[in-house]
Amino acid sequence: MQAVKVPDTPVEVLVDLLSKATETAGGNADIPEELKSNLQKALHIAIGLDGYLERITSPESEPLAELYKKTINHNWDQVYKDGKTLFRLPKECITGHVEGQTLKMLVRMSRAKRVLEIGMFTGYGALSMAEGLPENGSLVACELEPYLKEFAQPIFDMSPHGKKITVKIGSAMDTLKELAAAGEQFDMVFIDADKTNYISYYNFILDNNLLRQHGVICVDNTLFKAKVYLQETTDENALALREFNQFVSDDPRVEQVIIPLRDGISIIRQVPMASACSRTWSNITDDEVFRSMKGCSILDRMRLDGKVAYVTGAGQGIGRAFAHALGEAGAKVAVVDLNHGKAEAVVEELALKGIVSTAITADISKSEDVQRMIDSVVSKWGAIHIACNNAGINMNSASEDTSLEEWDQTFNVNLRGTFMCCQAAGRVMLKQGYGKIINTASMASLIVPHPQKQLSYNTSKAGVVKLTQTLGTEWIDRGVRVNCISPGIVDTPLIHSESLRPLVQRWLSDIPAGRLAQVTDLQAAVVYLASDASDYMTGHNLVIEGGQSLW
Repeated sequence: MQAVKVPDTPVEVLVDLLSKATETAGGNADIPEELKSNLQKALHIAIGLDGYLERITSPESEPLAELYKKTINHNWDQVYKDGKTLFRLPKECITGHVEGQTLKMLVRMSRAKRVLEIGMFTGYGALSMAEGLPENGSLVACELEPYLKEFAQPIFDMSPHGKKITVKIGSAMDTLKELAAAGEQFDMVFIDADKTNYISYYNFILDNNLLRQHGVICVDNTLFKAKVYLQETTDENALALREFNQFVSDDPRVEQVIIPLRDGISIIRQVPMASACSRTWSNITDDEVFRSMKGCSILDRMRLDGKVAYVTGAGQGIGRAFAHALGEAGAKVAVVDLNHGKAEAVVEELALKGIVSTAITADISKSEDVQRMIDSVVSKWGAIHIACNNAGINMNSASEDTSLEEWDQTFNVNLRGTFMCCQAAGRVMLKQGYGKIINTASMASLIVPHPQKQLSYNTSKAGVVKLTQTLGTEWIDRGVRVNCISPGIVDTPLIHSESLRPLVQRWLSDIPAGRLAQVTDLQAAVVYLASDASDYMTGHNLVIEGGQSLW
């Protein structure tokens, strides 16, 4: 005989009550038809909600589906009778599809890298959140029952995300104390354990800084079968959750909202520390260091939202990496390259990441192309806030064999082209009263790289540094900062050509870091120089070469 399902959420309780009311009304001829009709409509609305959410929510992964099936089909009563668990665990405790996808979405939206879960049950919520973490993310799950770790581990092992999960068995409070003593911090904490201890867990997390700044706490079951807001409630768990909800509501450290999903999920976020502390502490130094400049944290100050950027030579290599970095930080990006096909390919890449961009074909050694590039960007987006002058060429020859043609071609792109881009972009920026110009120079501006011979390249890049320094001092008082980045030898497709392969080992022996630079090593630098965080820097040559210029 199949067990009758007990209503477990406010919606399920409503469905149960409406079903009984509709059945009673249907058998009573004295009940007006309008009332019967309204009861039936209300029942249809209530009974259809959970099913609709299940159908319309993005599907769960195969490992999650397998874990759900395994949990529902497991005989938890027998497990308890056999003494394998301390408590009788109802299968209804499983997080489930819609709630699991909600937690996964919250992890992704908050860009969490580390998650703490208090109370795992069979691991559905843990695996859902792990799926939302980046590859280097991690989740620590606190679970009292050793049996549940054994139950979940085979499913974790089938998922590529299971390796992110560490299950700590024992008292949740003991685990929290251990994590706090180790100085651990988390971007998101999910609490779904013994209800009477919610306040204790919550206070310990906040009082011991287990939650990282701007982190989020999610708490499950905070509507608890609707009993938390029904006055006649006597249920111990419901009363504990009512007290918890009110406690959080009154806490000046946080703000919260309860989402009526299944049995209720509270989302709790710390308010800016300055706002909370200024009301309670009188001995703080209330300045921009404490409050953050204009209320923006250092990472927020490096955001480029609403900014317009262009990157020359962006079809490949360093320029492509710069375009991605500026776009990921929030800027709209004009991808400029001599090769239109390569520029379009990068625009397609950026579009897949939700970055607004456009492709522009230009030869920066030609003044008309440079002006057309600038005009195109301004015409499309109305401004230029960030000019990333990266395009360059390199040709090797002994100094005595360097032709005027090679010299002129190198200087026309590397120095003359960079100057024309700076000047054309600078005229726009000076009118705006704001702008960031970032030129790509080279470690060759500081030392003479060897054993290759590249007189024209070295000299042109030294010129880029002096150009940057001069413009940086001339324009800073008018709102325009000009800086440059000097990479070391960068691992690009060109490096792996037959002609250069014999030199790689020699270069590596000259680099303290023991490797060539990757284009990704340069991305944070271009974002910093493009952002408001670098407003006091101008005319600077930011050298990123793994220490090669120090030997």
